[in-house]
Amino acid sequence: MSAQPEVGEWYRMRGELLEIVAIDEDDGTVEVQFFDGTVEEFDLGDWESQRHEGDIEPAQAPEDWSGSVDVDEEEEGSGNGSAGFTGEHPIAGGLDGLDLFESPDLQS
Repeated sequence: MSAQPEVGEWYRMRGELLEIVAIDEDDGTVEVQFFDGTVEEFDLGDWESQRHEGDIEPAQAPEDWSGSVDVDEEEEGSGNGSAGFTGEHPIAGGLDGLDLFESPDLQS
């Protein structure tokens, strides 16, 4: 069990995965984000007490991070999400042929 929590560490509390996203030592708080995206703040003393009692246990980071980033299935991978793209053309073309030093105002 680590003496102090660190940003980026994952834990399990009441069966739910959570990640430490911020620690404010001046205020004595630990901010966590649950896998479903919910953010909660704990008093550092309460955090350590719950860790000591086993209510909060270390966990591995999940392989599927879509829970915390709120991605709709229809927006994933198909390229035809709510923006109206059909997938026939790339969303953005390359920058080939772009001359960054060419300006219409400076040409004579």
